[in-house]
Amino acid sequence: MKQRPGLGFVIVNMLCLWVAMGIATTALWPIYRSPQIALVVGVVTVVGSLIAILAAVFRWSSPIVLLVSVVAFLLLGVPLAVPAEATFGVLPSLSGLQDLLSGVALGWKQLLTIALPVGDYQALLVPFFTLSLLLVIASLSLALRARFGDLAVLGPVLLFLAAIIFGPSTADFPIPLALGLLAITLLWLTWRRWYRRRQSVRAHTRGASGVPGEIVRDLRFAGARSLVAAVVILVVAGGTALAATAALPPAGSRDVLRTAIEQPFDPRAYPSPLSAFRRYWEQPQLDAVMMRITGLPDNSRIRIATLDTYDGIVYSVGSSLVTSESGSFTRVPYQYDQKGVRGTHVTLGVQVESYSGVWLPTVGQLQSVSFAGSNAASLRDDFYYNNTSGTGAVIGGVSPGDRYTLSAIVPPVPTAAQLATLDAGSASVPSLGTVPAQLSVVLNDYVAGVEGQGKRLVAMIDGLKRNGYISHGVGANEPQSRSGHASDRISQLLTDQRMIGDGEQYAVTAALMARELGYPARVVVGFEPRSNPAGTVDVHGSDIAAWVEVDTAQEGWVAIDATPPVREIPAEQPKDPALIARPQSIVPPPVTDPEPFDRQATPDTARDNPTALDPLVVFLLGVARVVAWLALAAAIFLAPFVFIVSAKIRRRRLRRKAPTALEQISGGWSEFEDAALDHGFLPPLAATRSEVAATVGGGQPAILAAIADRAIFAPTEPDTEEAELVWRAVDELAASLDDNLTRWQRIKARISLRSLGGYSVSSLFKR
Repeated sequence: MKQRPGLGFVIVNMLCLWVAMGIATTALWPIYRSPQIALVVGVVTVVGSLIAILAAVFRWSSPIVLLVSVVAFLLLGVPLAVPAEATFGVLPSLSGLQDLLSGVALGWKQLLTIALPVGDYQALLVPFFTLSLLLVIASLSLALRARFGDLAVLGPVLLFLAAIIFGPSTADFPIPLALGLLAITLLWLTWRRWYRRRQSVRAHTRGASGVPGEIVRDLRFAGARSLVAAVVILVVAGGTALAATAALPPAGSRDVLRTAIEQPFDPRAYPSPLSAFRRYWEQPQLDAVMMRITGLPDNSRIRIATLDTYDGIVYSVGSSLVTSESGSFTRVPYQYDQKGVRGTHVTLGVQVESYSGVWLPTVGQLQSVSFAGSNAASLRDDFYYNNTSGTGAVIGGVSPGDRYTLSAIVPPVPTAAQLATLDAGSASVPSLGTVPAQLSVVLNDYVAGVEGQGKRLVAMIDGLKRNGYISHGVGANEPQSRSGHASDRISQLLTDQRMIGDGEQYAVTAALMARELGYPARVVVGFEPRSNPAGTVDVHGSDIAAWVEVDTAQEGWVAIDATPPVREIPAEQPKDPALIARPQSIVPPPVTDPEPFDRQATPDTARDNPTALDPLVVFLLGVARVVAWLALAAAIFLAPFVFIVSAKIRRRRLRRKAPTALEQISGGWSEFEDAALDHGFLPPLAATRSEVAATVGGGQPAILAAIADRAIFAPTEPDTEEAELVWRAVDELAASLDDNLTRWQRIKARISLRSLGGYSVSSLFKR
């Protein structure tokens, strides 16, 4: 717009923009979950609106608007988007400006490689602070100054889409937010259309001695009629979308950028910490102090890593190739929300001594971690965590001298009696690789005659502790005990005359047996200090331990110790004992069980995978699914246009079937006049039929106008045959309007709203 905008025009556009930005900001909440994001967008919306209004009033050029916007960005960026670096909380500092400028380019990538929510951590507010400021200034400037001001609605829409793309895979209130943004956008566009129409009418009537009453009423109520039409279209489109969503809900989580981006930390690049189990039982690691911990409760276990992937050779930390739940490691912004975890809150101080490696020792479910020392900044930036498994890692590893403080929730450990009452849960764990055949035989012996999932689990643990013996195979007086936990080593453990191993083998065996019983299970390797005196606890290499965690329906993941107690190992029986002559006795044949033992198979192993479908059937189903979704999208998109065409068809039928011939003739002329409006003809305001015909041009419209005038003003009532002739002429003239038009122009005429904006809509709902 070339002239300065009026006050009312500015206020309405500003309010519509503010409402739309408020809805789009709500979509940012799952990313930050901090009041700071509301403050950021709120201040940016007000300041950006002020810049756009001043630019419109004083007619600033684009370079001036850009310069003022950059100044506002530098002044507001640090206190709003990097509050930790602000001087006195309101003034930008040099380091804050550095973070602000780098965050514009690097913050987007950091948002995708960090766990949500991020709060006001570091400079992660900068991306959406910058985007919001840019969109507010651009949108309101377009609305107030540009010829195509309707494009201003794209600003909040772009912010909303960016919030979805950079957000989590599950949305908060997606349908209400989408419909709300659609509503305010449609109402904004409708108001702008009405405003342009009113300005055009005023321009045509300016200088006239007076305006007819019909025009005054039309000016007064045209906006209301347009608003009602917009609401009706919105209700139809929204109702169609809601019905489609209810009938065909999405099958899984939505795909966003963070689900597709490759995470910087890949656990497959590092060996399994369980493979180094025996190393801690050798000198100098055996007696060395691994770490010193303050605040550790009694009988607590320290987790190095959680292992849930077994390929028959090694138990390892899960990767994104087998399950995204355990394989996706993300940076921790400032804390994890562990409100759903039941247990004891602890705060530990850890001083690393002889321990080193990529896996960061933690306890329970981590809430927050802070590093200290000379490497604190690099450790903070390189720390990654998986909340599903409770495993933390530092790229580059920790080394002696590093210090950190962590707060966590330590879940309670159930007793044997409590464990017997817990049923299997439904957590997702990767499928198993090669499982020893002897494992099922030994397990069946342990749980024979025991009913109930929990009781069978307890019986399995009791069987391992009852029959097993501990030997690390490193001492001179210890029986031989081979390290490793591959399938052949577990098979040896279960078939030897004496069951000899250590925590490495027993934890893996118990996890595999728990999977056979139907429990999702995983192995945890860590430290279990033998005593926790008050004050500082020294964790030695001999405190290395491995245990099992199983998922239960009642308590979630619970820890189970399957390692037998240390006790004297009996001597091995001779393999070829001397034969002693004894009277022969008749040995009865072994009793065979007519019914094979029906053991419970692991629900998520490869043996239970359903038979693969025919590739042709899979292809056809995929094509049908794509076609169905495309048809649904097309139906939602076309719903408003179908409503417009249906309204015009109903209007024509009411006019054609009017009770009297006079009303039919009058309705026929109105139908032709509406067709002319939809085809782009603009007769003068309050034009007569002859003036409308002159605007369209040609002899046939003039003849039709004369016939309609004669029928309406004649002293006698016209007959039905005359009405039929008028409607035949109307159909021919309406068809002739499509001559020399392209297909797209004809479609635009069919879905045009021009003929539905005035008094013609009043006859739409007469009956």
